[in-house]
Amino acid sequence: MTPADLAAAVRAAVTAAVEAGELAGTVPDEVVIERPKNPEHGDYATNVALRLAKPAGRPPREVADVLAARLRDVEGIAKVDVAGPGFLNLTLAADALGELARQIVGAGAGYGASTEFAGQHLNLEFVSANPTGPIHIGAVRWAAVGDALARVLQAAGASVAREYYFNDAGSQIERFARTLREVANGRPVPEDGYAGAYIDEIAADVAAANPGVLDLPPDEQTEVFRRDGVERMFAEIKSSLAGFGVDFDVYFNERDLHARGGLQLAVDRLREQGNVYEQDGATWLRTTDHGDDKDRVLVRSDGEWTYFAGDVAYYLDKRDRGFDKVVIMLGADHHGYIGRLRAMATCFGDDPDQTLEILIGQLVNLVKDGQPLKMSKRAGTTIVLADLVDAVGPDAARYALVRYSVDQSIDLDLDAWAKRTNDNPVYYVQYAHARTRNVARNAASYGIGLDVFEPDTLDHAADAALLTALGEFPRAVTKAAELRAPHRVAHYLENLAGVYHRWYDTDECRVTPKGDAEITPGNRTRAWLNEAAATVLANGLGLLGVGAPERM
Repeated sequence: MTPADLAAAVRAAVTAAVEAGELAGTVPDEVVIERPKNPEHGDYATNVALRLAKPAGRPPREVADVLAARLRDVEGIAKVDVAGPGFLNLTLAADALGELARQIVGAGAGYGASTEFAGQHLNLEFVSANPTGPIHIGAVRWAAVGDALARVLQAAGASVAREYYFNDAGSQIERFARTLREVANGRPVPEDGYAGAYIDEIAADVAAANPGVLDLPPDEQTEVFRRDGVERMFAEIKSSLAGFGVDFDVYFNERDLHARGGLQLAVDRLREQGNVYEQDGATWLRTTDHGDDKDRVLVRSDGEWTYFAGDVAYYLDKRDRGFDKVVIMLGADHHGYIGRLRAMATCFGDDPDQTLEILIGQLVNLVKDGQPLKMSKRAGTTIVLADLVDAVGPDAARYALVRYSVDQSIDLDLDAWAKRTNDNPVYYVQYAHARTRNVARNAASYGIGLDVFEPDTLDHAADAALLTALGEFPRAVTKAAELRAPHRVAHYLENLAGVYHRWYDTDECRVTPKGDAEITPGNRTRAWLNEAAATVLANGLGLLGVGAPERM
């Protein structure tokens, strides 16, 4: 019996009590089922009686007593206690709880998935760094978190398109191209240029691929270095992200919006809504009518489009492509964008609470030998993706970045995350999975497979603890999707790993017999429980984009 099954049983008990006239009020749409803090209080608990007390016009404990009487007759529920002000503590029968192991193994990679967000079509934009250098550590955090969030949302039933937005024009690209040109000609990096070994590498590659380029006039040189330099830099960005386990469904270039008239289309659409006006030779969007601190310029008095106009057109393009909600991940320095983007969505006639979501992430600092890392060996100016992966490996890097809420700044100690000990959270979780595989290999050597399943033999407290922890996984995934918080999956996995390790260390819960002892149905059934733990650990790690090793 899963928590979802139990929630359905409690709701059915409420429905029956209301229909029988034992309780007044309406049946709640959702029943909260939680694990008690103290395992001695039962396998699960619900506060439904406290929620029903006021509409029923009765004390919570009286409501709880009514429901307890009905729940005691439900097959699979062994015990129901009324506790405190009116909580219901529920203990499942061993076979009902144990049945969960077979359900998990049967579901396999699908266990934890739901249809909670079915029908939602989301566009998730993250990273979006311009191709002027390797991915820096701030964007690396978004690469890990964004990809994990996409996986979690998909597991909850949503349709998600991962999108990378870039611009190969503009002032940053021009500085990049001039830097490459000057370096290729043996001259110093311009004062406003980019520094690092990668500049030397790209400049040399472009010059080698274009013989005679250095004999061209400066403007023509710049164009060659802009075109080929951006292409090489973006290819490297894609490659480094792919090596990090992050791929995008769409790479969207802002220049395409300009080329096909997307900005003018957006302004025309906003003008139809009555939200565009002309003043001082410029074209403005009336965002102050919708909560912004000032109106925003779309076209300057010199006829040039603003960056904001590009943002406006890009939002409209996503909505016109059929996305129900546009989710954008931005760094801490973009907090001021929230108000103007929400106002912009309202100007299009959208409800920003429904169609737009801005997630703001805080800074990441890397620490090595007790000191902050400030310089990259290759980039020269900031820590980049390759530095982190070289230091701790891709799995530890991804896990370390996803493990914390994006609302908080984090200091990642590279020495700690590189350790192969249980003090390292990713090692602790991965080792639990590797241990399940070792148990299965040992079981196979005894001829123990998944051919006998007697759930009532899973009667030890450690069995119950592991089963209830496994049963929490679908809810943990759904909550992570709902709150846009993939770090909750990491926290769940660390708890599960601890419960599994304790189960493994319990002599009464062995899969293989001790010494020359006879193989019992309990041993064989616990092979299922071990396999269920392996399934959930692998599924959870997969949601974070982290490997589940067979051996460690």
